[in-house]
Amino acid sequence: MSNEIAVAREASQTQTWSLCWQAAVGRNFFVDPLLPGLIRHRLIAAHQRQGRVLIDFVLLPTEIHAITQLRHGDSVAGVARSFGNVVSRWIRGAQPLRNPVLAGPYSSLRLEHEEEVRQEIRMLAWRPVFAGQSTRRNQYPHAALRSALGLTPSSGFDTAPLLRCFGPTVSSARAALSKYLARPPTEESWRAWELTRGLHLATGGAGGRPATARKVSGVAAVLIAAAGGYGIDGALALLELWVAAKISPSAHLDLHAGNEALVARGRALVGHLAVAHRLCSAAAVARHFGKAKATLSEQMTACRSRPADRAILRTPLQRIADEAIALRRDRHGHVRRTK
Repeated sequence: MSNEIAVAREASQTQTWSLCWQAAVGRNFFVDPLLPGLIRHRLIAAHQRQGRVLIDFVLLPTEIHAITQLRHGDSVAGVARSFGNVVSRWIRGAQPLRNPVLAGPYSSLRLEHEEEVRQEIRMLAWRPVFAGQSTRRNQYPHAALRSALGLTPSSGFDTAPLLRCFGPTVSSARAALSKYLARPPTEESWRAWELTRGLHLATGGAGGRPATARKVSGVAAVLIAAAGGYGIDGALALLELWVAAKISPSAHLDLHAGNEALVARGRALVGHLAVAHRLCSAAAVARHFGKAKATLSEQMTACRSRPADRAILRTPLQRIADEAIALRRDRHGHVRRTK
C-alpha cells in the first residue's frame, strides 16, 4: 500500500506531455545520415535534468514526436525550444536553404490520464507505418519501441518509464505492450490525432469564401475526423444531421431550406455547438447556411432562453459525433435498400 501511495504522490507532482516538431516544406531531418543519431542523443540529453523523463519517441524525416514527463514548475516550452533550436541549427548547416527549418516552434498536448499516455504510445508505434517509412511497427529503427521490446540495445534511452505503463516487470510489460499495439489505429483516429497536433490543419470555405486552414482543439478534431476528412464543412454537416434529428425526429429536416421557426432554430443550434467547441466562428456558420451573421446571432441568442435548447447544447461532442455517424449510416443504408 505504501508503494501505491508513493506512486500516486509522484504522479500528482508531474505532468505528461506529447510534443511534436514538424519540418517546414522542403526540409528533411534526415538530410544527413548522421542526423538521426544526433537528434536521438539530443532528445535524450534534454531530459537528463532531475525531474524530467523521456517516456517515448519516434524520429521521422519530417516529424519528431516525444512523450515527456516533467515536474510541476518545469517548463515544457523550455524543453521543446532548447531541443528545437539545436536541431534547427544542425539541419540548417546540413541543408543550407533560406526557408525556416520548422513549420512552427512545436506542438504540445497534455496527457491527463495513464490511458491517454498508453494511447499516445500506440500512435507513435504505428506512425512510421502510417507515414510509409516502415512496413512493420516494430522494425522502424529511429524510435524507442524496438529498445522497449528488447529488440535492440537501448543506447542511453531508459526504457523503464515506458514499460511501467504496461506492467510491473520487464517481461510482463513487454508482453502487454505487444498485445496493446497489435491492432493499428483507425483512419478516423489518425485524422483526429493529426489535427490536434497541427500535422494537418482543418480546412473550410463556405459561402464563396476561399478555403482557410487552422489548427483545432481535440473535441473539434473528433468531429472533423468523424466526418471523414479534414474539412470543417464536413463537421458542420454532421452537426446539421444530428441537430435536425434532435429537434424533428419524425421528419428529415433540411436546415439549408426555408426560414420557418424550426429550421431557424436548428441553424442556431448548429452555430452554438460550432462556436462552443471551437470548430469555427458564427460568421463561418452563417456563410455555411448562406445567411446573414446578424440574423444567425439573433437566433443563437434566442436559443439560450429555451430550456430544451440548453439541454441539447450540453450534450458531449463525442456523443454527438457517435450519434451523427450512426444516423448517417442508417440513412445511407436505407437509401441503398430502397433503390
